[in-house]
Amino acid sequence: MSETASISTGIAKRYATAVYELAQEAKALPQIEKDLDALEASLADSEDFRDLIHSPIYTRDQQAASISAIAKKMGLSDTMSKTLELMANKRRLFVMPQLIENLREIIAVEKGEVTADVISAKALTKAQSDKLSKSLAATTGKTVTLNATVDESLIGGLIVKVGSKMIDTSIRAKLNSLQNVMKEVG
Repeated sequence: MSETASISTGIAKRYATAVYELAQEAKALPQIEKDLDALEASLADSEDFRDLIHSPIYTRDQQAASISAIAKKMGLSDTMSKTLELMANKRRLFVMPQLIENLREIIAVEKGEVTADVISAKALTKAQSDKLSKSLAATTGKTVTLNATVDESLIGGLIVKVGSKMIDTSIRAKLNSLQNVMKEVG
């Protein structure tokens, strides 16, 4: 990880922890989760919003005024609005995507939830997703949310990542393994 990425992650974690603690104290975690959904959607949909948080051409005052107006228009909670305004005044809005990610992780851990990244050769059916989710829940002892993506180059099988553990049952991985074994023999 580069030094800049490490610094950004550290900044985002501190803000995420502060927001979480304030929201927990105010018993406003459900509202914070709605705020995160709204912010994530805005970041995905609006190039102007992404420019606002990343571009150095805006002054602190312009960023603070803009983010305050945006937060009001989006109906964000007081905690999130004030945090974003503080971030604007400190020229830290660029860490917003990491803040969202870290805050989601903190909330998920507190709720006893874990996200599993699943890559499959074809889209999983509802039944397959449910079965995989139940299987992972039994293994981890936590509620599992699947983040499923499709990669046709796998040919078949799955790659499942839960935390730092990865299970690769794809045909591509098996073929690569077989190819390595063949190289060693010959």
